Amino acid sequence: MVSHASQRLTLLLSFFTLLLCVFLALTLGAVSISFTELAHFFYLFATSGSEFAREQYPTLHAIVLQIRLPRVIAAVTAGAALAIAGVCTQGLFRNPLASPDILGVSAGSSFGAVLAISFGYSLASPLATPLAACAGALVSAGFVYFLARKSHSGQTLYLILAGLALSSLLGGMTMGILLFAKQYEINQFVFWTMGGLEGRMWQHVLWPIPAVALVALFAFSKSHWLNQLALGNEAAHGLGLNVSRARLMILVSATLLTAMSIAIAGPIGFIGLMIPHLVRLLFGANHKTLLPISALFGAILLLISDLAGRYLIAPYEIKAGVIISVIGGIYFVALIVRVQQQGKLL
Repeated sequence: MVSHASQRLTLLLSFFTLLLCVFLALTLGAVSISFTELAHFFYLFATSGSEFAREQYPTLHAIVLQIRLPRVIAAVTAGAALAIAGVCTQGLFRNPLASPDILGVSAGSSFGAVLAISFGYSLASPLATPLAACAGALVSAGFVYFLARKSHSGQTLYLILAGLALSSLLGGMTMGILLFAKQYEINQFVFWTMGGLEGRMWQHVLWPIPAVALVALFAFSKSHWLNQLALGNEAAHGLGLNVSRARLMILVSATLLTAMSIAIAGPIGFIGLMIPHLVRLLFGANHKTLLPISALFGAILLLISDLAGRYLIAPYEIKAGVIISVIGGIYFVALIVRVQQQGKLL
């Protein structure tokens, strides 16, 4: 059992690691920026305003504020949101290998995105695809819950079955639309499904941030619900928890966080599955610490993956979603081998 002091130290170290990753992401690139230049630029920006900072450092203003900083904020927000959604989903289903995709969110977002692309809305506005993907994710999750709402003791099973059925249906409809799409539309959709942060501007990140922050704060404040649900529905009810209401609120929170992250960075897998599982193995299953540590780890992983994607084959880029998929695959292969050697179940 990890002590509270060790958990607090981990939180502190994770926070400083995230700050270091942010600094590296802002300074490294085709145009390198020194720490003193970056610090002085932000000092002028904070004390004398944006216009004066732009006059003193016109290149830094364009590179840092308009290109790199939105991308960094997008990575931190999407990574943290996916990790928190993963913790909520695994706590809700009492399964350390559950992921937010179980409710058909990814299939719904892909269907919304392909509609926006095939009908030309993505050409009219850069926000069309993210908004359509977010709407598709929310609608699909709502429909899954609607199908399973009348079951009680078997609600978890019906949620899973409904999610699988809807994912299959929406996947088939998405492929059907792509059959009649133009080649550039297919290329745009395939590129979007890889998940990445290139080209992210302020308009892509400003509108999801308030929703992510509010839902994350709500999840942190209700971490005791997840601890009680981990004991089983009957035990949680005996502790005074309204199980049905708590499950619904946790489900909505996980869905909103996943939908917002997809709107920001596209469908990036494994963060919501791998990070909570890893943090639970390292620091235990107390959700009061599991949630914030997972959020920091998720933000760090996505930020490092995006930074690595920019440098591994520079001047070309590898999508962050591709790198995370490779890392996630290696992690679970190693986990399977380790568990088999120990003769235990996952």
